[in-house]
Amino acid sequence: MSESLTEGKIMQALDWAYAKAVDGVPGLDSAEELALDYMKEEGSLTEQVNSLIRWQNTKAGTSGFLTGLGGLITMPITIPANITSVMYVQIRMIAAIARMGGHELKNDKVKSLVFACLTGNAAKDILKDVGIVVGRKITENAIKRISGETVKAINQKVGFRLLTKFGEKGAINLGKAVPLIGGIIGATFDSVATNTIGNIARDTFITKE
Repeated sequence: MSESLTEGKIMQALDWAYAKAVDGVPGLDSAEELALDYMKEEGSLTEQVNSLIRWQNTKAGTSGFLTGLGGLITMPITIPANITSVMYVQIRMIAAIARMGGHELKNDKVKSLVFACLTGNAAKDILKDVGIVVGRKITENAIKRISGETVKAINQKVGFRLLTKFGEKGAINLGKAVPLIGGIIGATFDSVATNTIGNIARDTFITKE
């Protein structure tokens, strides 16, 4: 019997995935470690970020990478394993890009902006509603001005968008425990979507050069 997804469950899963992405899990780099790794590469910051996005697209769907996610799916919320994996992979990428832009990942406001980027092109509308324009790097002052109410509003919009997105893909019917190894991300892991999300994150957190 499949479990139905709700916005509340989506947000719980996002919080859980964000904590894992920031703190790291055994065998996988944290978002900060990923950021520092790519910042050692040659080229401009934008080129380094683009390199990270390309890697995310080529490696994140491979079975070797998925094996590393094996211990990740022990979460307290009943939500399909493939959705959780995709959330983790994409949140870690966005958080790494935010860190490359000099932002503090333990900041709830930054976390909320990371969640907004997870919605892809919809992030532009979500952030515009709260006075943030994608395409101009968000300054520390702009982040400081984001109120607690605004954070709640962003998170609500994100929860609704993701619930709709996963519902459209039929992922809601994947509520049974799915063995992770063997490429279960295939159905929902979409490199085009990940590329879009990476580009939105870059345009949000990194100054154009």
